[in-house]
Amino acid sequence: MSTPVVDFHGHLAVPAADELVAGTPGLVAELAAEQRAHSPASLAVNRAQLQRLAPRLTSVRERLADLDAMGVDIQVVGPMPMHHYWADPDLALRLARTVNEAVAAHCAEAPDRLYGLGTVPLQHPDLAVALLDRAVTEHGLYGVSVSTTVDGRELADPAHDAVWHKAEELGAVVFVHPWGCSLGERLASHYLGNTVGQPVETTIALSHLVFSGVLDRFPRLKLVAAHGGGYLPTYIGRSDHAWRVRQDARGCAEPPSAYLRRMWFDSLVYTPRALRHLVEEVGADRVVLGTDHPFDMGVEDPVARLDAAGLDPADRAAVAGGNALDLLLKGRTR
Repeated sequence: MSTPVVDFHGHLAVPAADELVAGTPGLVAELAAEQRAHSPASLAVNRAQLQRLAPRLTSVRERLADLDAMGVDIQVVGPMPMHHYWADPDLALRLARTVNEAVAAHCAEAPDRLYGLGTVPLQHPDLAVALLDRAVTEHGLYGVSVSTTVDGRELADPAHDAVWHKAEELGAVVFVHPWGCSLGERLASHYLGNTVGQPVETTIALSHLVFSGVLDRFPRLKLVAAHGGGYLPTYIGRSDHAWRVRQDARGCAEPPSAYLRRMWFDSLVYTPRALRHLVEEVGADRVVLGTDHPFDMGVEDPVARLDAAGLDPADRAAVAGGNALDLLLKGRTR
């Protein structure tokens, strides 16, 4: 029997969570920053897209129809990456509970095909640890999605160490997915905030995690990066060079390229050549299929794109689903 095809990168909208933050000063500030970082034309397209995609972001029936059309057997479903890391502890608790319960309920309608990722309030690490434990052990989720920064604090900040420790203990996945870009207005035109900015954000976040030694301290952390890990795998040679020639770049025990073998990356790099290069740099056992379903920056033909890369059969099977199932199921506690 062939290995199921697994899409590691699907999204769920949670209107009940949106209602919790509606009108709050934190959301007003967040939306103002978003407006500064996008042109009016891009904002209009984004609004229209969210309205058009609402059924596909919430309906299990429509999601399964999309998966069938894409040739996908299983999808890892995480919340839209609006984590609201500015929220105070009380609001953060209510948000995380609402999101995690919604993801669990959504996936429970098709448990053989939908595997859920939740959210945790990284701005409050102690609370995040407790909610991560509950997400996995009570809600049956497989891990959490996180953004690339936590209200200006890097993922690599030691404040988050307890969360990574708990994720290791649970065998939980941590899916790194950017939301917005810290370069702001410089990338506002032509949708560059997403096209260029989001891969940059991922590259920066992963580089901090590597260079700071987080992956030395947490070698069993199941860290998965969206969008092929941004630009890090492509230009990892510069990171290795800095590690060799600069003492101030020696925060990790090994050359940075060694840590590509301690992370996983989704296949959303668009071209066969780029996917072959990603596999060459990180290893076929470190790549999972990813679509960014159902957004327009995603793809609707992930299997065809994988086939076009011309990988050998064993590598193709690993990327199509074998790696994802290993990540999700091995070493997991519930």
